[in-house]
Amino acid sequence: MPRSVRVLGPAALLVVALFAVVAGLVVGGGAAPLLIQDPGPAVRWGLPIAKLLVNVSAAGVIGSLVLAVWALSPEKREFDRALDLAAASAAVMTVAAAATGLFTFLDVTGEQLDAGEAFGMKLGQFLTAIPLGQAWLTTTLVAAAVTVLCFAVRNHTALVFVTLLAVASLVPLAQQGHAAGAAGHAAAVTALGLHLVFAAVWLGGLIAIVVLQPVLDDKRLPVVLARYSTVALIAFIVVAVSGYASAALRIGDWPQLLTPYGALVVVKVFALVGLGLLGAIWRRFIIGRMSQQVASGLDTRPPASGATRPAAPAVTRRPLWLIVIVELAFMGLASGAAAALARTATPVSEDAVGSLARTPAEILTGVPLPPWPEISRYFTEWNPDLLWLLACGFGIFFYLAGVRRLRRRGDTWPVYRTVLWVSGLLLLAWVTSGGINVYEQYLFSAHMFGHMLLTMAIPVLLVPGAPVTLAARAIHPRKDGSRGGREWILLAVHSKVASILANPIVAAVLFAGSLWVFYYSPLFRWTMLDHTGHVWMVAHFLITGYLFVQSLIGIDPVPYRLPYPFRLVLLLGTMAFHAFFGLAIMMGTGLLLADWYGAMGWGTDALVDQQLGGGIAWSIGEIPTVALAITVAVQWSRSDEKESKRRDRHADRTGDAELEEYNARLAAIAARDAQR
Repeated sequence: MPRSVRVLGPAALLVVALFAVVAGLVVGGGAAPLLIQDPGPAVRWGLPIAKLLVNVSAAGVIGSLVLAVWALSPEKREFDRALDLAAASAAVMTVAAAATGLFTFLDVTGEQLDAGEAFGMKLGQFLTAIPLGQAWLTTTLVAAAVTVLCFAVRNHTALVFVTLLAVASLVPLAQQGHAAGAAGHAAAVTALGLHLVFAAVWLGGLIAIVVLQPVLDDKRLPVVLARYSTVALIAFIVVAVSGYASAALRIGDWPQLLTPYGALVVVKVFALVGLGLLGAIWRRFIIGRMSQQVASGLDTRPPASGATRPAAPAVTRRPLWLIVIVELAFMGLASGAAAALARTATPVSEDAVGSLARTPAEILTGVPLPPWPEISRYFTEWNPDLLWLLACGFGIFFYLAGVRRLRRRGDTWPVYRTVLWVSGLLLLAWVTSGGINVYEQYLFSAHMFGHMLLTMAIPVLLVPGAPVTLAARAIHPRKDGSRGGREWILLAVHSKVASILANPIVAAVLFAGSLWVFYYSPLFRWTMLDHTGHVWMVAHFLITGYLFVQSLIGIDPVPYRLPYPFRLVLLLGTMAFHAFFGLAIMMGTGLLLADWYGAMGWGTDALVDQQLGGGIAWSIGEIPTVALAITVAVQWSRSDEKESKRRDRHADRTGDAELEEYNARLAAIAARDAQR
């Protein structure tokens, strides 16, 4: 069974996936002939199948790389085998993405495949000048680059960047299809992107374990399975939440589940529930019993023919691989249904907002206008950003889990750190998903208020939580050469890049200087027009604010800290520069983004609102500045007290030897002077 699973597992995945995509196309009408410019049956059926191969091969790449980076040891054969699988999957993805790009061109234009020069020119223009073609060209080129890098790179740290590049290949896919035209474009792209990435990690990791099982001995297999199971649980949560968000945007009401699109969604839900049950069996029974068998010295492999083995365990590898084959079949069902969904018309029209737009604001943002921004609306209106909601949720969960682990083993952890960390992440969730996220597209003042909270208020709450210190104490260290959460966090903190960014002067320059660079460069426009830019903006200002606050009052280890007097000087100087920026905005007479905020036509004076935003930038910095100054002063005082107590203890231990030696030296000097 362990040997045949390498064939049966992938075969079950591909066969069920192909059956599901064909059935889904029949039910949903995705392969039905078009009345005008029909591309032919080869394109109608070939395009969704090619997309399916792209998704499965992308899963093989990303899942294998994540498993290598997170669960496998470079000192063992498993590591190289996983990278070989990633390289092979990337090669398949390159070919499948190129084929999908060609099929997409034929589908969009209605052209017939031709070897002539005119056809080549049209295809080249589609791939280089049309956004849809550019997306598939980018995916193909990135997949090709990952193929080469998986063969060339074997450094554990460098593989992190290869993994990020592989994940980036899915970004163009998230911006295509139904996500591109959905009414809530930002929410649709975010949900689809999260769905693609974490489904790839989940599926690809399982494929990698199937391929790696010959080189995973009885002691190693339960360890790798346990690590993969943790990743799979996180992926299951994200896939479920993002899948629900995507379906809600495109289905609308419950009765729409009776439509062909809704029926395919129900199939995906069925597959997801089945995968969840199988994952629970993994975690509760299989992995635990295999670990117990290894600990008791029993061999989990089936005995050779004719041989006997005393006290044979109740659970061997055979039930595990049976579950794996069934799980891959469920994943194939979900993958096939997803490929068919991409070709099925959604119950909710994807351009309904554009057709009903009445104001310039609706045309610019692509979403219906929110209620008028009264103060109370900032606390009652919501525009959830799934990415940051999940990040905040996982951040709170893992922090509390770490504190619980410390308490269970008898260690202490200050309550105020937990309260501040949870408060900071809750505030971050409100800024990115609450009223500020609703109105920042329409009002510069709302945008600036959110910016100030991201870069000044939230870091003041998060930094005293000391997450790095908690992780170093709570996460179990690994001793097999692999790197888990503790190893990666400590490696990042002690890296050369971190030592440069954490330098107090560099942190202050990034904190204050990025304000001017951002608002007086094309970056500001990018964050308004592209949701990817918006995500970058939130991450950038959150990180720069965190680095600056960490350099002043941080508890986590850093390569260098300024003496306390210089910290106060740095704080006052940086805040003065920050206040000058606010005054420049407040006193300005020209709009920073005239063709956006100035074109909203929402009944507000854009220049007055921009000046209000400058006032917010100038005034809101005072509260965090005072809090930081007080904290630095308190830490300075406590540091002096600790130093005084240390010296007193040293004097008690040595009998004031240092003071007596100093007095003797003064007496000797006085005696010499008297003799002279």
